[in-house]
Amino acid sequence: MDSNIRQKELLFQTEKYIKEHFEGEGSGHDWWHIYRVRNLALKISKQEGGDIFIIEMAALLHDLDDWKLSDETNNSKTKIWLQKMNLPVAEIKKILRIIEQVSFKGAGIETKAISLEAQIVQDADRLDAIGAIGIARTFAYGGHKNRLMYDPAIKPEMHNSFEEYKKTTAPTINHFYEKLLLLKNRLNTQTAIHLAESRHRYMEDFLEHFFKEWDCNF
Repeated sequence: MDSNIRQKELLFQTEKYIKEHFEGEGSGHDWWHIYRVRNLALKISKQEGGDIFIIEMAALLHDLDDWKLSDETNNSKTKIWLQKMNLPVAEIKKILRIIEQVSFKGAGIETKAISLEAQIVQDADRLDAIGAIGIARTFAYGGHKNRLMYDPAIKPEMHNSFEEYKKTTAPTINHFYEKLLLLKNRLNTQTAIHLAESRHRYMEDFLEHFFKEWDCNF
């Protein structure tokens, strides 16, 4: 079978699997998040390069074993799926390595993406965490975790370990300062940096309005 046809079939089967797996997911890490990350990654790749097939597969699978959604470790469901699809071992390793480098792990933790493909998928995931969509997803996740919207007595923390970051139960507004507002300066590619500018400003404007309304300053 022609390699391009084979790759298209693998992507089609993977998209179908991921759609079914994330059906009904209400934490902001649903199929539509993955859909947007995949499209953002492809948009960035058009400008920056990289192996399109590897980028798209990694984007589709990047949340399958995410610690926020799964008890699995070491990308086990992802690895099983890729093996089921009979991908070459070298490609499986590349995709798993990208996925391991995607997630934000705390303000004090460096999450460096090594390959161009990893940089692109990481950037795409981070772009979907900011701006209007990022705001909506943040409150969806906070509600999913039964967190307070805001408590002036609970200050943001700059977590110095992944374990600290995973254990946080802070109000949703704190997440803007602990992660979202930091992402613009942690992007890898010039394309993503450009795309992040308006999204970052939108969050700053939102927070300004939020605190004015909170304090009845309008």
